[in-house]
Amino acid sequence: MSTAVITPVNPMAAEGKDTVLTVMRRDRENFTRLVSDPKNWNVDTRCTGWETRDLVGHMIDVMEGYFKNWDAAVAGKEGTALGLPVMGETLNDHALEFRKLPREEALDRFKKDAQKLDKMLADLTPEQWTSFMVYHPFAGPVPAGFYGTFQIMDYGVHPYDIEYGLGNKLATIDEATAGLILPFAFVFWQYTVDEKNAKGLDFTYGLQVDGPWGGKWRVTVKDGKWSAVPEE
Repeated sequence: MSTAVITPVNPMAAEGKDTVLTVMRRDRENFTRLVSDPKNWNVDTRCTGWETRDLVGHMIDVMEGYFKNWDAAVAGKEGTALGLPVMGETLNDHALEFRKLPREEALDRFKKDAQKLDKMLADLTPEQWTSFMVYHPFAGPVPAGFYGTFQIMDYGVHPYDIEYGLGNKLATIDEATAGLILPFAFVFWQYTVDEKNAKGLDFTYGLQVDGPWGGKWRVTVKDGKWSAVPEE
């Protein structure tokens, strides 16, 4: 995988499209290399209960879910979202369902889906990247360009899960991969608060991410809610 330095961009902005697609394709190539090795197919990964084959099933599941909602958005139809709290359990169940597919069939289906989504993202105009709203199956309506980074979340992180299962407990995630994911993490962190245990708590703490993609933020937990603002 290339180690070239990638200049930080905002993946949510149209100006970040080329960088998002470059990193997505690079990380997808690495992911595909790992899952295509027959020796890795039944390796237990860092994802609890998942073998490498289940990561392939997961990718088929999420991409084909995107296609369905993308088509609905093009047709002007309202989508539905299940909500983030049930995301983990639902994705787990769906991924395991694909164990019934023979290995070659699963890989072929994954690769075809990946190329289809690649073209859909590449064909987006700058305006569509930020303004064409497509329902995420769990998060609700988001700009179509977000789906490029959603792919990076999978292609960039799951190779680490496979490497861990292969014995490389010190495997790392590329800096640009992590940097592109970071802005979205602030959204997801809002939904990871245990509201019951956080009830009545009121505190702040500092969050610092080093490197060119990083920054400093002041985080507040109050009334069971999590929020962050850039540190001046």
